[in-house]
Amino acid sequence: MTTLHGRALDELRGCLDAVRGEEFDAAVAEIAAAGRIALYGVGREGLQIKGLAMRLFHLGLKAAVVGDMTTPPVGKGDLLVVSAGPGNFSTVSALIGVAHGAGARVLVVTAEPAGAAAGQADLVLAVPAQTMASDQRAAAVSVLPMGSLYEGALYILFELLILSLRERLGVSPAQMRANHTNLE
Repeated sequence: MTTLHGRALDELRGCLDAVRGEEFDAAVAEIAAAGRIALYGVGREGLQIKGLAMRLFHLGLKAAVVGDMTTPPVGKGDLLVVSAGPGNFSTVSALIGVAHGAGARVLVVTAEPAGAAAGQADLVLAVPAQTMASDQRAAAVSVLPMGSLYEGALYILFELLILSLRERLGVSPAQMRANHTNLE
């Protein structure tokens, strides 16, 4: 008998197993090479993006969440990372246009690699998972509600990105910890 948590974990494993290694490696290289990294996502995707921004900061990278008052401008040599699980959001599309207009590159993380946001990206990291836009389709089979499968997969995938970046950049766990806030 499969437990509910067992089914959820199996679904998450399936999503992560389906992420293409070359896309993952390209995302790591792009983030490592960026001067500044601006990140954006909406709703629960946005919460995962904020977690990624925090970890990038812990690595010592110049990372900021779009919309925060301290977010610097982006330009040539910089990177905008956006999550558009269902394929596109109007805000994501607008931000991609602004970033490209300023000379920055764009990484789109999405469950819909044929979506509008991915079509505007310099690089795409596809995470094949059910989202809010697909949870009512006949093929929707996740035990998790609405877009939780995508959002959960993002959390794990982003932590794996950080581990790869940490190794690539030669940052020790102690260095990461030293960048953690002491104001909690």
